[in-house]
Amino acid sequence: MLIREATADDWPAIWPFFRRIVAAGETFTYPTGLAQEEARGWWLLAAPDRTVVAVDGSGTVLGTAKMNRNQQGNGSHVASASYLVDPEHGGRGVGRALCTHTLEWARAAGFRSMQFNAVVETNEHAVKLYRSLGFEVVGTVPEGFRHPTLGYVGLHVMHRAL
Repeated sequence: MLIREATADDWPAIWPFFRRIVAAGETFTYPTGLAQEEARGWWLLAAPDRTVVAVDGSGTVLGTAKMNRNQQGNGSHVASASYLVDPEHGGRGVGRALCTHTLEWARAAGFRSMQFNAVVETNEHAVKLYRSLGFEVVGTVPEGFRHPTLGYVGLHVMHRAL
């Protein structure tokens, strides 16, 4: 697996699984009916932020990550990131590789820590992965997320020092 900078040419490969994951409404706080062009602007970030893709040997996009400052100004020393793994390629370590990559990027860019603002508590795979990489739940917004089948569930804020 290779992780490289995403380009506009990658968007047609990202969009189908982006749409599928976001439309399911189970893990992202994005609008479930987000239009393709608006989604592209939200996901493909300009420098100094970054968006990357994980590809296999044939160039197939397996997943993607975007990384950025969590806040501006006096909070700009904390990084954040988001991840999407094509469900067709789940369970193969793509998410772990992307998360590790973003942590390395944040450290090299001089960030002091990384924070995830909105990890749905019922997204057990993500919570387990992030914990295994040193993140801790520093708070949970009770009923902060409206899950389509489980109703109102907590939304974790997760953090780790770099």
